Amino acid sequence: MENQQERRQNFSKRLTQIELENRMILFSYTVVADFFEFQADHLFFMNATDSVGKEWIFVGKFHASDNVGNYVSISLPWFALEKGLKRNDEIIFTEIPQGNKPWKNFKVVIKRKIRLFGQDIWGELMV
Repeated sequence: MENQQERRQNFSKRLTQIELENRMILFSYTVVADFFEFQADHLFFMNATDSVGKEWIFVGKFHASDNVGNYVSISLPWFALEKGLKRNDEIIFTEIPQGNKPWKNFKVVIKRKIRLFGQDIWGELMV
């Protein structure tokens, strides 16, 4: 039960080279369905606070495709540049409950894998 509740509170993705080049991440709608109501071709905004307390606003868009199904794109051009995001970094959005307010607030965390003494270790990027 605890794992199901955790999945509803956050969503994450390991970044691909193409996503970095476009400074946009793509999610299948099923990954974010607990957070956003699908409306094809509509934009939405996400308020997010990073690990050092800086606030960001991300713009997302809902897409409908016969080939791949419904998906969501989230644009993060300045965030990607400032954080120095790299391929395989993991970006995690955790919802911060806001009561009955109409917008969503998230904490955004970047994790990067480093190799230390022959072991892979995932650490939070604090920039």
